[in-house]
Amino acid sequence: MFHRGDAELAPGIQLLLIGGHTKGLQSVRVHTARGWVVLASDAAHYYENAETGRLFPIVYSVPDMLEGHQRLLKLAGSIDHFVPGHDPLVLQRYPRLPGDDGIAELHKTPQR
Repeated sequence: MFHRGDAELAPGIQLLLIGGHTKGLQSVRVHTARGWVVLASDAAHYYENAETGRLFPIVYSVPDMLEGHQRLLKLAGSIDHFVPGHDPLVLQRYPRLPGDDGIAELHKTPQR
């Protein structure tokens, strides 16, 4: 099923129209055991993109990307509830699923 704009896919799972990197780009917000967590996807490739305003160089719309970063950070509530799409720091900050080095347990508190 395709969704244009924001949508609630199920209780605790929200689809968010962000745009910026590509036209129509969406991110996901999920309610976990530690509260809402935003999965930014390609809306923010790295923590640095959202935290500093340094944009990923492939951009469809700069204003949409900057606005999207602000919106996602606000919906996350803190950087500890924000997960960028491609940052290797995710696997350094979050506990890993026992027995698998490549899966982060995003429902757990990140370790800094």
